[in-house]
Amino acid sequence: MNTEHYTYRVTWSAEDDKHVGLCAELPSLSWLANTPEEALAGIRVMVAEVVNEMTAAGEAIPEPLAERNYSGEFRVRIPPALHRKLAMDAQEQQVRPNRLVSAKLAA
Repeated sequence: MNTEHYTYRVTWSAEDDKHVGLCAELPSLSWLANTPEEALAGIRVMVAEVVNEMTAAGEAIPEPLAERNYSGEFRVRIPPALHRKLAMDAQEQQVRPNRLVSAKLAA
């Protein structure tokens, strides 16, 4: 598994007064550091070590988000009254409900 394909990010932790490196595919891991660069380097090393340990133990390795296929389709359950309102809004805007909801999600 190429851990370089995982999704990494660095954020600030006011509680710790440090930068935090995170990996979306392995959300239980984090790395604290004084600089964003150190936080990113630290989490990348940690992820590589954990993935190696998981591989050795025969555990399933998370697939990188960037390598997953997305259909562009998902279902959401909403209350009937909201469904009715979205249908009316879409009709008034002369678009399909899916187009209206997609635009609202993108906003």
